[in-house]
Amino acid sequence: MKKIGFVGIGVMGGPMALNLMKNGYELQVYTRTKEKAHETLAAGARWCDSPGACAQGVDAVITMVGYPADVEEVYFSPDGILPHTAAGTYLIDMTTTSPQLSKRIYATAKEKGLFALDAPVSGGDVGARNATLSIMAGGDPAAYHACRPLLACMGSNIIYEGPAGCGQHTKMANQIAIGGAISGVCEALIYAKKAGLDLQTLLDSISKGAAGSWQMSNNAPRILKDDYEPGFFIKHFIKDMDIACSEAEQMELTLEVLPRVLEMYRSLAQEGMEDCGTQALIRHYDPDF
Repeated sequence: MKKIGFVGIGVMGGPMALNLMKNGYELQVYTRTKEKAHETLAAGARWCDSPGACAQGVDAVITMVGYPADVEEVYFSPDGILPHTAAGTYLIDMTTTSPQLSKRIYATAKEKGLFALDAPVSGGDVGARNATLSIMAGGDPAAYHACRPLLACMGSNIIYEGPAGCGQHTKMANQIAIGGAISGVCEALIYAKKAGLDLQTLLDSISKGAAGSWQMSNNAPRILKDDYEPGFFIKHFIKDMDIACSEAEQMELTLEVLPRVLEMYRSLAQEGMEDCGTQALIRHYDPDF
């Protein structure tokens, strides 16, 4: 594989695309707002005017968009990927989306002689910049192995999860775990503040022990700096948790923590904080933190 189409050049997709180019891949890109692709285009990527155009003449197409509706649009619309991609091309959707939609893309792709993977990621903007994302892949094993060198340019923990949709199910489990972790970090900080502790000393004390986590090491320092810029948007985390709750309901599975965390984030979104990073959950507990 040498030529890659990349659809979705945002907070995550932008640095992921740049890392592919640093590893010698030739990119053509499309994103809804062309200005967001400025850095990628300046690095040598070629602009395309639609997802379908971006999918032509390449070995693989990677998508990293926002919502399930966006995924459906870029794959199934008349100027989308599936109607315009040549047989033998690999399609890798790295958006966090519905497992059912991933299965639909896989089935349609197979009918057209295409190879589809659902490969959502975890690690936020830091992981995207540093090419240390965790990548959870679902689809046919042969397609996974063919695309693994490509995925290795963007992530350091790349694991095959099973058939189509399994990557997305793994990501749902990941988001469920994050919901508990970030709320736990916020509650620890609120408790420590109320107790009169120095918060940086607190983090230095507990982040390397049994309480340590990615959320504590990466998002807690941002909270202490009043840095609520998005490594991962609240609005996108709400989308992910909605999908996880829907999938759990279909499984007749009752989850306790996830719906509560989702409720907290929804309240922040209603207050106009949907474009903040997920670390802004601290503002649910203390608006003046």
